[in-house]
Amino acid sequence: MAQQESAPALSREELLSRTRARIDEIDSRLLDLLNERSTLSREVGRIKADDKSSIFKPQREQEILERLCARNTGPLPESALRSIWREIMSSSRALQRPLRVAYLGPEGTFSYFAGLEFLGHSARYRACVDLPAVFEEVNATTCDLGIVPLENSLQGTVGISFDLFLKFPVVIQAELFSRISHCLLSREESFSDIKTVYSHPQPLAQCAFWLRAHLPGAALIPAESTAAAARKAAETPHAASIGNGSLANLIGMNVLAKRIEDSPGNWTRFVVIAREGEQNRLGSLPLNKKPLTSGHKTSILFTLADKPGSLSSVLTLFAKNGINMRKLESRPLLGERWKYVFFVDVEEDLMREEFRAPVQELSDMCNTFRILGSYATGPQLDRVWEPEDSVDD
Repeated sequence: MAQQESAPALSREELLSRTRARIDEIDSRLLDLLNERSTLSREVGRIKADDKSSIFKPQREQEILERLCARNTGPLPESALRSIWREIMSSSRALQRPLRVAYLGPEGTFSYFAGLEFLGHSARYRACVDLPAVFEEVNATTCDLGIVPLENSLQGTVGISFDLFLKFPVVIQAELFSRISHCLLSREESFSDIKTVYSHPQPLAQCAFWLRAHLPGAALIPAESTAAAARKAAETPHAASIGNGSLANLIGMNVLAKRIEDSPGNWTRFVVIAREGEQNRLGSLPLNKKPLTSGHKTSILFTLADKPGSLSSVLTLFAKNGINMRKLESRPLLGERWKYVFFVDVEEDLMREEFRAPVQELSDMCNTFRILGSYATGPQLDRVWEPEDSVDD
């Protein structure tokens, strides 16, 4: 009986061709499913046509991400999954109504890139000249949301951000933590060509040792933002700037060095603010149905009577009700000499039913009291800039 001949092995080119054909088929199915999802998103918009509240629903979006991450078995990394779905949800929001987002400009600041990564590219971003302008845009409803830096892991609180919560009736809808990593950007080709370095004072301070070691003779000139510094350096011979590596693609510069910060653990906590509505006020708080697996935070501000034990009573109330405090910050109360306002973050969703009585008791203890927001514990967006590589599949 003749021995059956085995099929010849496929060549590398044939294997690649077959695999790429399967990828093309999957891409086509993905496109059909994305359009089907987009159609449903527009239907949601039609159903809610009379609802004037924000189309940004962080609780709903967080639930979607948590469900998908729990279902994901790989090899797609969770960080990639979250990035993909943030863009999908950004596109879905835009199909319902454009989402207008204010940020500390100009285009290319760390606030700008934090907004892009968290809210996606389909939002409409508006650069503001300073942080008060961000709050003003949101308060006037010219913008739906604002991206605001609140604190930095190396240099502490952004004091003006806390002060502006006292001035404007805005609330926190979400938070995010963005890793801050600096690059040296220039139109020049090498270190030897650099005579001047521009940047915001904070990056200059955060890269001081690196600058002394690698550019000891360069003049260090402060600018109002990293983005403004990059534009100044781009038009100045023998100049460089320090900032986000993505600025190189945005403006057209070379990245001469990356990760030049002296301390690698540099993170900034940003919050997403919106105009305060009736649902944010004590006595009409919406009850959240279930806790998120990622955890919750609630931010509050309050003032107290100037008498012994007033702050101790607040701390005792937290402890008695099992409420863990993550942050306690005092700021001078503007216009009141030697009086202070307290900002507190706690690791609980104080808008849940079981905390209604303690929240009322806390309010009764205070001269003034506001819940700034209850929101999911924010993601750590740990995307350090790397050169863009072409994808070959």
